[in-house]
Amino acid sequence: MLPLPLKGVSVTQRFYFSRTIAATRRRFLILPSFFLPVLPAASHSSFATPFAAADAGMKPPVPTKIEHEMVMFGDVRKDDYYWLRDDSRSDPRVLDYLGQENAYTDFVMSGSKTLQDQLFAELKGRIKEDDISAPLRDGPYFYYTRTLEGKEYVQHCRQPIPNGEGPGSVHEVMPTGPDSPLQHIILDENVKAQGHEYYSVGAFKVSPNHKLVAYAEDTKGDEIYTVYVIEAETQNLIGKPIVGVTEYIEWAGNEVLLYITNDEIHRPYKVWRHNLGTEQADDVCLYHEVDDTFSLDLKASESKCYLFVGSESKTTRFIQYLDVSKPDEGLKVLTPRTEGVDTEVSHRGDHFYIKRRSDECFNSELLVCPLNNVSATSVLLPHREKIKIQQIQLFINNLVVYEREDGLLKVTVYGLPAAGKAIECLQDGQVVEFIDPIYEVESVDSQYNSHVLRFSYSSMRTPPSVYDHDMDSRVTVLKKVEAVLGGFNSSNYVTERKWAVASDGTRVPISIVYRKDLVKLDGTDPLLLYGYGSYEICIDPDFRASRLSLIDRGFVYAIAHVRGGGEMGRKWYEDGKFLEKRNTFTDFISCAEYLLENKYGSKEKICIHGRSAGGLLIGAVLNMRPDLFKAAVAGVPFVDVVTTMLDPTIPLTTSEWEEWGDPRKEEFYFYMKSYSPVDNIKPQNYPHILVTAGLNDPRVLYSEPAKFVAKLRDMKTDNNLLLFKCELGAGHFSKSGRFEKLQEDAFTYTFILKALDMVPPLES
Repeated sequence: MLPLPLKGVSVTQRFYFSRTIAATRRRFLILPSFFLPVLPAASHSSFATPFAAADAGMKPPVPTKIEHEMVMFGDVRKDDYYWLRDDSRSDPRVLDYLGQENAYTDFVMSGSKTLQDQLFAELKGRIKEDDISAPLRDGPYFYYTRTLEGKEYVQHCRQPIPNGEGPGSVHEVMPTGPDSPLQHIILDENVKAQGHEYYSVGAFKVSPNHKLVAYAEDTKGDEIYTVYVIEAETQNLIGKPIVGVTEYIEWAGNEVLLYITNDEIHRPYKVWRHNLGTEQADDVCLYHEVDDTFSLDLKASESKCYLFVGSESKTTRFIQYLDVSKPDEGLKVLTPRTEGVDTEVSHRGDHFYIKRRSDECFNSELLVCPLNNVSATSVLLPHREKIKIQQIQLFINNLVVYEREDGLLKVTVYGLPAAGKAIECLQDGQVVEFIDPIYEVESVDSQYNSHVLRFSYSSMRTPPSVYDHDMDSRVTVLKKVEAVLGGFNSSNYVTERKWAVASDGTRVPISIVYRKDLVKLDGTDPLLLYGYGSYEICIDPDFRASRLSLIDRGFVYAIAHVRGGGEMGRKWYEDGKFLEKRNTFTDFISCAEYLLENKYGSKEKICIHGRSAGGLLIGAVLNMRPDLFKAAVAGVPFVDVVTTMLDPTIPLTTSEWEEWGDPRKEEFYFYMKSYSPVDNIKPQNYPHILVTAGLNDPRVLYSEPAKFVAKLRDMKTDNNLLLFKCELGAGHFSKSGRFEKLQEDAFTYTFILKALDMVPPLES
């Protein structure tokens, strides 16, 4: 269910692996002039790799039907595959079935091994394997991550700054390269990952005095972490590991850690204080959230003076704070628990800054209050109906506001008075400007005591680029651009923003990219349409090097920014949830129809793709308009909505009632049933479909996509491909290694090419 694609992923990891969002803003964005030569145009025939007669000798698995009825409000739902759910994930019957599905998928795709290998080589060939991130000045060191040739994971490194601590400048560079004897490797994930099928570092936190590091690792993909504290110089372990926790960890001084644990349904519900050198059993619980519709999170202020514990549902969020200099005093209330009011806070000087959303201020307002009187708030930025305050970032002399307007982020820098002086309504902000018509921009960790703002920027044709912006001089300097090897040239690509009209007249934005020398826009081009549309998450038009393997084969790639997401502000989200959820699906259909009507593709060559809640979107539209699409990819899809939402023992269910509704109430039950993909499968022709899952996924149980596939096999009336691939050693985010992820991309792209008849005809 809950996707949170960025959760537990550092900005550096996002930048290097292009896993999801990268972003940047700049006053005058100038594209680098050192791109490699243009890739020769590819004809469709150049990649028509022959396939074997794939499924001629092997039939798809037919799971056993075991009658199971569920009755609610006099309505009977039959689920013959309910038995596939196994909380222990060890039932031999279940594992055998998943193994059969994987074997069938491997067999069907075995004839495409040459093409998969070719695609993987392309994907890997675009990566500069031995590289470093843009070094970040922090205290007396430059910190960065490094990737090595042939290695799956990163190294966490640092080098001393010759002139010691200071604010730095936009022109500052690390004086020595990554092979310098001054480089010190703090943590090598490649070493730690040995012996594990899955490995992920969810948090990497350096102590204030830079002597210790706390990091959280997950070796299953179930997002249950173990925290280790090590000496930064020697890597010696300090005390015993802290086990069974979330990735939320923060330092409260140099001797104390705060962390959060989950309850039995995977809900972050307790925050703890741990003194180094003591037993975990002796840790002090600072707060216990007993309301099972609320979950906890933890973050440090930019000033590092305070830690903030947020407790939130989908509509309400309140904040408690801890003074890092007085960790034994525990948490204090900063913003009260008020139904329908959502707050986020930070700190500078003598004031807390509060971003506050309510029913009246649905796009948020920005408040400020003194540290010694948190109820005495005043407005810095008022609420505006058309502009959503998405994020703020504080510096010792500046405030940076990220605002979303008409579907895109803008970034405004404000000067602030010296600490101790009165803060009045903000005026005369500097707007950082961008040149692409559509783009993604995102904050990056910056030095609080500096005048340098660091951010990341990309567009669908511009690789992720890290910039430093001097907030005094307004000079912007490119610090790092993700290298894209293999002849990439951004000038070969066109990006566009178009608007479809939904069935109720709402204009829905679409982001589009294609290669201008290959795409004809005459209705014959292949088209891949992506969608999400839940949790107020913004799927911004970012860059993915992996997409080039399709775009350079003549694909048009498009993102439908449907309601339920947050791209167009809070109302956009509200109009795509609860009893308005069907807008998400009809918006997507309208976007597909717009693209087809305007010759961006055709029904014979359109594939749709979504993951998690985006997989729900794919499942729903497949039931509603299977005639509209040639193929579909549903990654870890949330497709058994009613059954899951009726079961509070499943991870995340209780906190999701404010997203989807509570089906224990009749109105929500029947509305959710009207679109739940598993409940709406019927005898009809469906497109070619690929469904994926992760056995250890705590967000969408593997049994949901498994049941979806089993029921589809039983009821669909066509001979089109239906493949199910379940990763038995991974969770919601699939495999963990960077090359392993490219192998998955190559597999998915091969399926798409096969399904769109861009290889020899499919066997029945």
